[in-house]
Amino acid sequence: MQVTEVANEGLKRAYNVVVPAGDIAAERAKRLAELGRDLRIPGFRPGKVPPKVVAQRYGQAVMGEVLESSVNKATDQVVTDRGLRPAMQPKIELVNFAPEADLEFKVELEILPEIPMPDFSGIEVERLKAEPSEEQVGKALETIASRNRKLEDVTEARPTEKGDILVCDFVGRLAPAEGEEGPGEAFPGGTATDMPVEVDGPGFIPGFTEQLVGMNIGDVREIAVTFPENYGSKDLAGKAARFTVTAKGLKRSVTPPADEEMAKSIGFETLDALKDAVKGSLQQEYDNLARLRVKRALLDALSARAEFPVPEGMIEAEFSQIWQRVEQDLKNGSLDEDDKGKDEETLKAEYRGIAERRIRLGLLLSEIGRTNNITVSGDELARAMRQEAGRYPGQEQQVMEFFRKNPQAAENLRSPIFEEKVVDFMLELAKVTDRQVSPEELTAPPAAAA
Repeated sequence: MQVTEVANEGLKRAYNVVVPAGDIAAERAKRLAELGRDLRIPGFRPGKVPPKVVAQRYGQAVMGEVLESSVNKATDQVVTDRGLRPAMQPKIELVNFAPEADLEFKVELEILPEIPMPDFSGIEVERLKAEPSEEQVGKALETIASRNRKLEDVTEARPTEKGDILVCDFVGRLAPAEGEEGPGEAFPGGTATDMPVEVDGPGFIPGFTEQLVGMNIGDVREIAVTFPENYGSKDLAGKAARFTVTAKGLKRSVTPPADEEMAKSIGFETLDALKDAVKGSLQQEYDNLARLRVKRALLDALSARAEFPVPEGMIEAEFSQIWQRVEQDLKNGSLDEDDKGKDEETLKAEYRGIAERRIRLGLLLSEIGRTNNITVSGDELARAMRQEAGRYPGQEQQVMEFFRKNPQAAENLRSPIFEEKVVDFMLELAKVTDRQVSPEELTAPPAAAA
């Protein structure tokens, strides 16, 4: 095999590779011979099919396999012999091949850069700590109580008020087209019986529940609404409709007090046990947020010290994924507030910078882990799989079976575990200052906190 380097600039490498025709022919003959030993063709005994017949029937297919195998083997040898660390899959371009001629192809690739290790002891970060106050625990208990509110019948005769629950029947019809007469066409999902609806509450078509205010039991009211332009059903989006609503009953929601009885109703032995659980949940939330804050500060410090070239192909692949989401947000009108008003070129430049930062940090974290023998054990990966399965109550077995049948899906759980272990390693070496703060300061946006 003859290899000629044709490009060596920055992280980019390119080679012309020539595999002798004799090697190709020998490999083809070997494959055909192996195939002939097991081939069964009517009129010939097993293993006794003449080589010419085997070549006539399967020569072209075998040649395709041989070419692919030869290119792959030669490419691997180019990479191995030169000690290259490809950043991505090498690009192969077939230059020349003809029967009984040498195989010539071009290999283009980008290699991983040399990544200098930062001085972790020179990194200074602040780690915030906060504990939930009694007031916050009390508010959380009130929220739990509100989620467990009960409905009681309203016995006095009175009109509906905001927050009441009106039990009603309704029939919805699309407004007739201009020039047409009649009540209009009923549409699927527009009819209900004994439906509880919160008066002037959320969850229905805009303008529907607001018009229920002031109804008395037994009243029948016509309500006119217009479906939003982005409504889930294309047949209804943007169209006008009228609902005939019949009021049949009135209820109000009653929030129970946060006491022993409420605690027992949701599975706790005592109110103190519920308070401890709430406090522990809040503490976990604060600890997770503090972890995110110190991790972000650590990665910002690393980014400022990471000065090495990044493979363009990796940046382009990352940017492509980011830009697909941005384009979807643009289409849906859900672009981030910070991005609104910016032209496309500005957005592309900014998100390409984000892509480059992500790749650079990812390469640096990977190198830190590699050089310090940080790995993810099988037990850690199995634990992550069980945790992921736990997010789907009742389907845990199916999720675990999915991971067993799709090893790559399980491997996707490895990266975040590896990253967290590398972060822990760096925090052990960095100068970390702990500071006790209020929950309000911890939960405030970083800029506001600063």
